[in-house]
Amino acid sequence: MARLRDRYKTEIKPQLAETLRIKNPMAIPRLEKVVLSMGLGAVTRGDKNLIPNALSTVEQITGQKPVVKRARKSVSNFKLRKGMDIGCMVTLRGRRMYEFVDRLINAAIPRLRDFRGLNPRSFDGRGNYSMGVADQSIFAEIDQGSITITQGMNITFVTSAEDDAGGRELLTLLGMPFRRSEERKN
Repeated sequence: MARLRDRYKTEIKPQLAETLRIKNPMAIPRLEKVVLSMGLGAVTRGDKNLIPNALSTVEQITGQKPVVKRARKSVSNFKLRKGMDIGCMVTLRGRRMYEFVDRLINAAIPRLRDFRGLNPRSFDGRGNYSMGVADQSIFAEIDQGSITITQGMNITFVTSAEDDAGGRELLTLLGMPFRRSEERKN
């Protein structure tokens, strides 16, 4: 079992129940899934090699094969045609999800340049949190020599929390380094 999952079951879950005053163990917030997506806007400019590179990058980071996303409709201003490959995504659950979150928090986020904490206001109102990563090179799984173009990605943490307070408390206890409110004012 993943190290973070063990810690959630033994330490974090009882602490969440006490902090949020939840008596029903099934109502305690938990991490349901993590969605990692990468958009490839440069594909519309004719660089067809981006799709295989992005697929292998996401697969190396997550350990799971990504799904290629295609354009739903044509937009002439963006030179986009319906059915064109424009990105990829992966949904992680269970053991792989906890392993990815553990690696993200303990290895990848500390490698961000000039990092002062994650934005605590990026919750969606239902306890889910989204963050963006500007460069895929923060992940240790990727060979730095094989990177041809720096590509960013979006990471969404979907929780079972009913509100942002429950989701924020869960992610804080899991180890997410949120920016403190006094640092935000400066």
